[in-house]
Amino acid sequence: MACCVIVAGGDCGPIGPLKKDDFVIACDRGYQYCQEEGVAPDLLLGDFDSWAGELPAGVPVLRYPVEKDDTDTMLAIRWAIEHGYDELRLCCALGGSLDHLLANVQSLHFAAAAGVTASAGDGKNELTVIRPGEYRLEKRPGWKLSLLALTDRVEGVTIRGSKYDVENVSLTNAFPLGVGNDFKTDVTLSFRSGIAAVLLCDRGA
Repeated sequence: MACCVIVAGGDCGPIGPLKKDDFVIACDRGYQYCQEEGVAPDLLLGDFDSWAGELPAGVPVLRYPVEKDDTDTMLAIRWAIEHGYDELRLCCALGGSLDHLLANVQSLHFAAAAGVTASAGDGKNELTVIRPGEYRLEKRPGWKLSLLALTDRVEGVTIRGSKYDVENVSLTNAFPLGVGNDFKTDVTLSFRSGIAAVLLCDRGA
């Protein structure tokens, strides 16, 4: 299916570029960010404790109580998975309060564990949660590359084409061994078990 783009309520960042078939969910304050970016959401979702303005006519709204187990972003991720989307991209999700930032990373982990390609970005930082397999990353001059374990262990990590290549090593979520690598060429990375986060960060960020 097409990608589901979820606009969260962290720091406002770029939304898009959007493809024709992308489905856009605005979570609570995310509707304000959609307005500012000139994006028309396909669904409004949340408890609306951080957006008290008018909501557009003709756009479906899913309202939830303020006291609930899931964050608004997590509710949107669950909705997207239940409706068959196999790719999720979070916007406006990497800033704001630290608790919601970390919750968004955990929510991406939840999506990846469910078999969904899950990512977030703000123009200067890109985070993708990945499952076991082999991946290729195009060289980005001026950007740094990090690979961090989200599960207790990520086994069989091999990275080639970077400044710090490794072969069949293990990462744990208790030590940030994979932070701050550099591209030498296009990079290939692979691992055989666990779930990891690939982070690409503009060195000017």
